[in-house]
Amino acid sequence: MHDAPTQAAEPSLAAGSEGKEPLSAGLKQRHLTMLGLGGVIGAGLFVGSGAGIAVAGPGIVLSYLIAGALAMLVMRMLGEMSAAMPASGAFSVHAERALGRWAGFSVGWLYWFLLVVVLAVEATGAAQIANGWVPAVPQWGWVLIFMIVFTLANLASVKNFGEFEFWFATLKVTAIVLFLVLSLLAVFGVLPDTEPVGLANLTGQGGLLPHGWGGVISGVLAVVFAFGGLEVVTIAAAESDDPARAVGRAVRSAVWRILFFYVGSMLVIVTLLPWSSMEPGKSPYVAVLDSIGVPGAGQIMNVVVFVALLSALNANLYGSSRMIFSLAERGEAPRALLKVSGGGSPRSGEAESRGGVPRRAVLASVAFGFVSVLLNLKWPDSVFLYMLNAVGAVLLFVWGLIAVSQLRLRPRLEREAPGKLTLRMWAFPYLTWAALLAMGGVLVLMLTDEAARPQLLWSAGATGLVLLVAGARELRERRARR
Repeated sequence: MHDAPTQAAEPSLAAGSEGKEPLSAGLKQRHLTMLGLGGVIGAGLFVGSGAGIAVAGPGIVLSYLIAGALAMLVMRMLGEMSAAMPASGAFSVHAERALGRWAGFSVGWLYWFLLVVVLAVEATGAAQIANGWVPAVPQWGWVLIFMIVFTLANLASVKNFGEFEFWFATLKVTAIVLFLVLSLLAVFGVLPDTEPVGLANLTGQGGLLPHGWGGVISGVLAVVFAFGGLEVVTIAAAESDDPARAVGRAVRSAVWRILFFYVGSMLVIVTLLPWSSMEPGKSPYVAVLDSIGVPGAGQIMNVVVFVALLSALNANLYGSSRMIFSLAERGEAPRALLKVSGGGSPRSGEAESRGGVPRRAVLASVAFGFVSVLLNLKWPDSVFLYMLNAVGAVLLFVWGLIAVSQLRLRPRLEREAPGKLTLRMWAFPYLTWAALLAMGGVLVLMLTDEAARPQLLWSAGATGLVLLVAGARELRERRARR
């Protein structure tokens, strides 16, 4: 289906070389729309945004605008390619078609590694919250429960994944909408025991940019990785009835609304409360709800963060299983992972027309994810810390390859299959180049930041190792063809 291209000739994009996906077409448009909306609304926003406010002050609004604009550009590029060439491997397949097998291999394995490592953080975080509610169940017990539940859900059918994510995303979006409504009422003094706050918190204590533009840029570094997760919607689109149309609608509906949720939240937070009162590691959402007198604000936000973590765990398990399945389809991972629940494999032609679930790929991903969880519980400050650092900047490397792939594929699509360009990147190629420059700027910023530098160096090492393996495979195959 996604046969690896030879070096001698590029496959035609007009012929639809991706073929029919052997996986189940069980996802509906509502699943994809809510996945796009809820995919990046996670603990990074509800808790991690406090660190950004601490370094940027009210300028955090600009930081989120910049980081959000970069994420929007990446999603538009990815949406363009996925609408034209839907595939379960999404950007890994696109990179292979644009740059060669080494690129598809590298970005696919890096992204899989990123998901299964981050999965451990999410499972552990959710278990810590649950352990606080029910101390009788140890933290490792909660981790085991979560992993079993979501593994069974993902093994059963893709519709289960879609339903979980639909309701998880609905709860998160509802929580943010209610937060924005209550906060705006408080800003204008409509709520009981509140008075209009005016602009005192925006203009006082150093003004809008208390730490200058340097603070805004530092804020970008603190928040940009919170936008990771949007990519899964383009992977999931391949398992819908009409992938090309579904991914286009999901991307269009998601990017602007997500930017609104993020920027809108930050704006009301820094308007209601002095930015200097924010503490890294503590949720600014809880601080706002406490300030306007919402009872049990801390526990309410605990529930929302708990749901956000489980949502991310579910999405990462799904995304990692589909990515490694796609790698196996193209001969970049063990062929044993090609088995689907409908019977047979895509290469054998035995799969049912509507396919099934890649159960072996799910089990392979959850197995490595569970190992990561055990390492996080046993050695959080040593072995697992090194693994986490090794994926710290991988998202930017993945985004960079998405941009380069789009630069290469867009002219080919315009030449060979212009009718497939139902969703187009804005101002091509200028905004694509601008996004690449912005990513390079973030990497430079990470290199100069003492806290972020280890992540960049470890991630560069992991990327270099994967590229070395990809290069060795290419060399071996060239010699075999002689």
